[in-house]
Amino acid sequence: MPEKTPEPAAFAASDASSGVKKRLGRAALPRSAVRIILLAALAAALWYVLSGIRYHWDWGAVWAYREIFAWGLVTTVAVSAGAMVLGLAIGVLSGLASVSRGVWLSELAGLYVGAFRGTPLLVQILIFYFCVGVVVRLDSPYVIGAVTLAFFSGAYISEMVRAGIESVDRGQWEAAAGTGLSRSLTLRHVILPQALRRIVPPVTGQFVSLIKDSSLLSIIAVRELTKAAEVVNATTYKTFETYLPLAGLYLLLTWPLARLTRRLERGIQPEGQIIRHL
Repeated sequence: MPEKTPEPAAFAASDASSGVKKRLGRAALPRSAVRIILLAALAAALWYVLSGIRYHWDWGAVWAYREIFAWGLVTTVAVSAGAMVLGLAIGVLSGLASVSRGVWLSELAGLYVGAFRGTPLLVQILIFYFCVGVVVRLDSPYVIGAVTLAFFSGAYISEMVRAGIESVDRGQWEAAAGTGLSRSLTLRHVILPQALRRIVPPVTGQFVSLIKDSSLLSIIAVRELTKAAEVVNATTYKTFETYLPLAGLYLLLTWPLARLTRRLERGIQPEGQIIRHL
C-alpha cells in the first residue's frame, strides 16, 4: 500500500513553527547579553561619576547600622503586605459596586475613587494620622499607615476591576441571561473568570507602586526603609553610603513583582503579539 504523502500545508505549518522557535531561541541570548552589557555600563558610569567626587567613602560606618536597615526592610514588607491584602479587598468590593445596578452603591464607589485618586497620598497620610486616628482613638502609625495605603491603592484597584468587567463583551451577559442565569450568577461564573485575566496584571503592577509609596510613611515616624535610612544618615553623615543601598533594597523588593507583571501582561496578548514582542 503506497505511503500517504503529507499535505503541503502541514509542511508549511511545521516550517513556520520551527522558524518561530529558532528565531525565539536566537533572540533570547542576545537580549540577555544586552541586558548584562547595559547593567555593566550603567554601573561603570555610576562608579566613574562618584569616583570623581572629593568624598571620603566609609561603608563601614553604615554597615555598623545594618540591623536598622534590616528592621526597616521587615517593616516595609509587613506594612506593604497588610496594605496589599486590605487594598485588594477594598478595591474588589468597590469595583463590583461601581458596576452594580444600585445607584447608591455605584455613586458611593465613584465618590470613594474620586476622593482618593484626586488627592495626594502624602495629604491622605497626614489626614488619617492627625484627624481620623484621633477620632477613632488609634495612635499606632503602623496601622494607620497600612490602612491609608490600602484605601489609596484600593481606589486604583477599583478602577482596574471596573474596567476589566466592562471590557468583557456585552454578548456574554445576554447569552447568560438567555440561559436563565441571574445577574449575580452571570457575574460570578461567566464575566469574572474572563475579566480576571485582564485585571491581574495591572493589579500586580499596583502592588509595585504600593511598596514604593510606603516610603512616604516616614513622615508619621513609621520606621520603614526610608525612615531607617534617614536615621542612619543623621547618625553617620554618610549620605551616599546610606541612600545608595536604600535604592538597592527597594529594587530588591519591586523587581520580582515588576517581572511578574511583565509576564502576566504577555500572557494575555494574542500569540502573534507575543512573537513580535519577543
